Amino acid sequence: MAGECQNGRMTRHSIETSDEAGVRFLHFGSEWVQGAMRIARPWSLELEYTRELMLALALRPDPQWPKTVLQVGLGAASVTKFLYRHRPDCRQTIVEINPAVVPVAKQMFKLPDDPQRIDIQIADGVKWMHETRGRFDLIIVDGYDHHARFGGLGNQEFYRDCRARLSKRGVLALNLFGRARGYSRQITGLTEAFSGRVLPLPANDEGNAIAFAFTGERVTLDARKLSDACRELADETGIKWGTSLKRLAQALYNASTEGATSI
Repeated sequence: MAGECQNGRMTRHSIETSDEAGVRFLHFGSEWVQGAMRIARPWSLELEYTRELMLALALRPDPQWPKTVLQVGLGAASVTKFLYRHRPDCRQTIVEINPAVVPVAKQMFKLPDDPQRIDIQIADGVKWMHETRGRFDLIIVDGYDHHARFGGLGNQEFYRDCRARLSKRGVLALNLFGRARGYSRQITGLTEAFSGRVLPLPANDEGNAIAFAFTGERVTLDARKLSDACRELADETGIKWGTSLKRLAQALYNASTEGATSI
């Protein structure tokens, strides 16, 4: 069973997997897809939103970055495996609220058992973020419950805690839900917590909307340079950007209309 924390109590729901057309899907007791893996290519990023989260690597185009990654929400471990393969010097810390997700990720989704490089912490992500004193180059938040709700991971206090945990070249990458009623409030809270240094992408066809927030060294919003960085990353990792680059271009255009040349 998987679970979510509500008013200090853990509610339970099932963890299920299904296979279709060579792809294995993860579900938390509902029709919502919580993760996916193409069985023949377990290291690839099958879902579009997971590829868009990895645009963070193009926004900080350095093959040695990130050295430290924090992920809130394990799911099918897609991003974890991608970084494990393509950033071998990177140490990842995973905060997952329910221990039952971990064996499913290992048994059904090929999560490597390598505690030296993948440190899994069973904890509530909001509380853990508030109490930890570590710093990370990249923080990835992908913590929906089985009803696609963001809960405490979507408030301004949590975003401030994320900012405090980022390094001098830090990036926060969030998977939000652009069709949710609270989406605008989340973007407003994120923008306030990061003093305006936020780059939100338009939602994709499934409703996922990726947003990035930055600390330290500024990111130049140069469409050509970012396009080159994305192409180099695709050559290096085999990632298929698809229509994600169009959403990145739209985000850059939106920023430029507000007069921003860096963020």
